[in-house]
Amino acid sequence: MNRSYFNLSFSMVSASIFLMGCGATTLVSTPVENIDTIPLKVSELSEYQKKTWGHADLITDTIPGMSVDKAYREIIKNKNGKTVIVAVVDSGIDIEHEDLDGVLWTNKGERPNNGRDDDGNGYIDDIHGYNFLGEAYNEQLEYVRMLRVGVGDASARAKARLKLDEAYPKALQNKQQYEQIFQVVKGADEAVKKELGKSSYTKKELLSIEPKTEEMQQHVAVLTQMFSYGENIPSVMEELNEGITYFTDQVNYNLNKDFDGRQTVGDNPYDFSDKKYGNGNPKNRVDTESHGTHVAGIIAAERNNGKGVNGVAKNVKIMSVRAVPNGDEYDKDVALAIRYAADNGAKIINCSFGKSFSPNAQWVYDAIKYAASKDVLIVHAAGNDGNDLDSPENPNYPNDHMFGAMEIANNVITVGALTSSYGSKMVATFSNYGSQNVDVFAPGDAIYSTLPNNKYDFMGGTSMAAPAVAGVAALVRSYYPQLSAVQVKQIIIQSGLGTKASVIVSGDPANASTFDKISKSGKMVNAYNALLLAESITKGKATLSNNTK
Repeated sequence: MNRSYFNLSFSMVSASIFLMGCGATTLVSTPVENIDTIPLKVSELSEYQKKTWGHADLITDTIPGMSVDKAYREIIKNKNGKTVIVAVVDSGIDIEHEDLDGVLWTNKGERPNNGRDDDGNGYIDDIHGYNFLGEAYNEQLEYVRMLRVGVGDASARAKARLKLDEAYPKALQNKQQYEQIFQVVKGADEAVKKELGKSSYTKKELLSIEPKTEEMQQHVAVLTQMFSYGENIPSVMEELNEGITYFTDQVNYNLNKDFDGRQTVGDNPYDFSDKKYGNGNPKNRVDTESHGTHVAGIIAAERNNGKGVNGVAKNVKIMSVRAVPNGDEYDKDVALAIRYAADNGAKIINCSFGKSFSPNAQWVYDAIKYAASKDVLIVHAAGNDGNDLDSPENPNYPNDHMFGAMEIANNVITVGALTSSYGSKMVATFSNYGSQNVDVFAPGDAIYSTLPNNKYDFMGGTSMAAPAVAGVAALVRSYYPQLSAVQVKQIIIQSGLGTKASVIVSGDPANASTFDKISKSGKMVNAYNALLLAESITKGKATLSNNTK
């Protein structure tokens, strides 16, 4: 389950709580390559920059965005492009969202809600995509399912048992800790509000209190510490609530060996011939199932409509394919989702999910190769475990290499996540990396985008970095439709910004590397450069290197 990254930093403070109770210039119409002389940005981002930093330009803004705004301003301008269908294989999309309803793919061969497969593609009423989960939502992680159902070889099941024996007690402990911390903070917050006679307060007002009792002294100390985790106490309590929900879901569903989330779907998820399941409604089922909506907005939220956010790409139609539950996705669903997207016109498929066990991985490998045969580019999130994916100890599915020396197809690009802080901390603490198994990095930390019910908020993860790259790929395919998926992949890789700056990976200062050694390309994706290179390739003024292993 490669969902948005969840901040677990509060576990680091639980014990203490309970003890209390560039000077470079822009090169016009020339790809920017040497960025090692760019000065670090020391000022805090403005509210506007926080919401748009992924579109910023590293040279002019000293923010490691993808130069999207610069690309529109200096290259795209008023040029017309070809419409590109981008499939979002995810948790479903709010297809009525004010910033997405105008960019939805519509299956013109299908008549809505008549219970028939009008276009003969094998799927009934698939107007804006397809839903391979039916009404299911919560799910187990794959290694827990393997133990419940008994799939996978003996070695894989033994690893699954060890992992579950470690993960379940830890999740239960974290759930209890978060609940206890929340109650402590809530009690302190109520006491301080009463003391100040106010319904809200600032840190300065908190520190102005002169405690008359030991209990009030503890309340002030607790809340002072909490202010280091958020701008105000309500936001900290909201994050604590998210933590409670996260670990409650783990205990009740994701890591619960007795739970069966698939029962409502009605198929056998381990029988690939059993394909008559799901329905034509690819909308999210509950408000908290927001991941796919957020991803879709990053790619193609309606640009310049005076609402919410601007997606990376215009001229896009988003196809929603619901296949990722609140838990690990099934191999069968992923394989059929990729095939569905490829068969119905998608030229790019965004896959912001992943897992460490895959008992039927071959179904997905075959689907990746099928998509390659249809000239479809697959953009995949690298994952949020802070792991080196080159290590055999850190398997990550799906992938394009089957853990061998050569790629099975050259149509998959794997993306790690950047923060908005150029310099040693520009690699997101959660992001996986790997000199062979991560291709590029892109903005993925604290990204502002669409949420269900016409809402917007920040989410972080390689899940957010992948759609940023899918958006760049859509721009290239829109304005240079003659380029193949393989060429677009290589253009994105080859045109990125490279640096040899020292960076911290996994959030551990002791685990430092140079940026050029933590991905295959050593590059940060750049829309401006990608369009320039695409132009040069189509005019025969440049060539592409071979990036196959």
